[in-house]
Amino acid sequence: MINTLHIKNIGIINEITVDLNKGFNVLTGETGAGKTLIIDSLEILAGGRFSKEMIRNGQNYSFVEMQLTVDNEEIIISREINISGKNMCKINGRMVTVNELKSFMSKVIDIHGQHDNQYILDVSSHIKYLDEFSAEQILDLKKEYTNLYDKYLQTKDELKKNYGDEKEKQRRLDLLKYQVNEIEVANLKENEDIELEEARKVMLNTEKISESLNGADEQITNSAIEAINVAIKCIEKIEDIDMEYAKTLGMLKETYYNLEEISRDIIDYKEMIYFDEDKRNEVETRLDTIYDLKRKYGNNISEILEYKDDINSQIFEIENAEEYNKKLREQLQQLENKMSELGSKMHEVRARNASTLESKINKELADLEMKNARFKVNIEYNENNYTINGLDKIEFYISTNLDDVFKPLTKIASGGEMSRIMLAIKTVLANVDNIETLVFDEIDTGISGIAAKSVAEKMKIISKKHQVLCITHLASIAAKGDYNYYISKDIINGKMQTSIKLLNENETIEEIARIASGDITEISLTHAKNLRIA
Repeated sequence: MINTLHIKNIGIINEITVDLNKGFNVLTGETGAGKTLIIDSLEILAGGRFSKEMIRNGQNYSFVEMQLTVDNEEIIISREINISGKNMCKINGRMVTVNELKSFMSKVIDIHGQHDNQYILDVSSHIKYLDEFSAEQILDLKKEYTNLYDKYLQTKDELKKNYGDEKEKQRRLDLLKYQVNEIEVANLKENEDIELEEARKVMLNTEKISESLNGADEQITNSAIEAINVAIKCIEKIEDIDMEYAKTLGMLKETYYNLEEISRDIIDYKEMIYFDEDKRNEVETRLDTIYDLKRKYGNNISEILEYKDDINSQIFEIENAEEYNKKLREQLQQLENKMSELGSKMHEVRARNASTLESKINKELADLEMKNARFKVNIEYNENNYTINGLDKIEFYISTNLDDVFKPLTKIASGGEMSRIMLAIKTVLANVDNIETLVFDEIDTGISGIAAKSVAEKMKIISKKHQVLCITHLASIAAKGDYNYYISKDIINGKMQTSIKLLNENETIEEIARIASGDITEISLTHAKNLRIA
């Protein structure tokens, strides 16, 4: 149950705090005063989406907090959204994700706004309503089935990944064998690309290399060697005079021999330098082949060869996977058999409860001034269609007039009828669900008169077992409130601000009178008192 709600910087709400109570809490007020912002704030705390446009103009953040009692334990929920997009959710001071907040609050509060009429139009939600009504009768079956269904999906996925599908298997094998063949045909050798790059570099620079070698040969042979030879003969004449001269002579002779060796190397280089166009084209073609393989299979030849070994292993695994796939198919068949068994049992439970649900909802619809309406739960059983919910497809049908045939709810119900159908479902489910707080935002849309009175009575009945919060524009609903709150807006310091007040009995009578007639007169007050005690 919600005990206290605190809202700050939401729309025109500057900051308000309201204490709520058990029973039927009714919120009324002028149009545009911020009533819907109260519901929006509750939806934010329930893990709903938040738009930055909801942050009060001129402020950097919005903050919503509530104090709850859940199983006799006090819990504080808060959520702060910064204009920068930062989102902070807390449960009893502990940081949680939005999904964790949503999961927790889904067991605490059920918000029915005008958009929830769209929820009931979603056929996929119909099976959830029926299962909620079936409660303990289907809970264990569904839990067991869901566990099997998870294993079923995992097994199917594993079988697919393991090429249990023959077409997928052959497609993959063809691709891998093509890749292996492409690499093997190339007959790659380690570091071959490096050697080819060096050869290519030489070929591209043949003229430059030849010119440089000829220049070096000329300088060494015709100049350097001859000059050093002359120097040697000069020093030989004085080597006996001083040991230092003899030492220098030895160094000159060593240099002379080294230069001769260098000269011979250069001559060898010159003889090796020649330009062969065919050889160059051969090198270029080979490098193109290697570059193409690198682009596909690895950054270097080592990686390409490793990739080839890897895909050879994959080919072996695929070609020898049939035995394992056979076990997976057997496992899949066992899961399907068990799921079929459980699906059949769930179908029996649903069919049995569908009849009871129809009767109860039809009774509620009659009470809500839809006496000619007939509600029907249509169940289609498909023994080969395994879904997360079993083998059933559930869809709600309705006939709004005695002479009409049943048609899908999604095709014929008006807005006012949809609100009452939704309330009828909520009324029936209120006796079986464990959610303590139900919130209704303008569920009175499209109804008036006797229908509105019936809606008020139904909500009052629900509030006997649940805390109910309701925003309404109808006097007949406001008159049933155990606690009536008035939401107003005022201009303070040049800015619009929302305030909320718990009304006493006299103020409640006046507010009912205002809603009923638009003005507070003796006649409207008398009418309000009559509504209050009716």
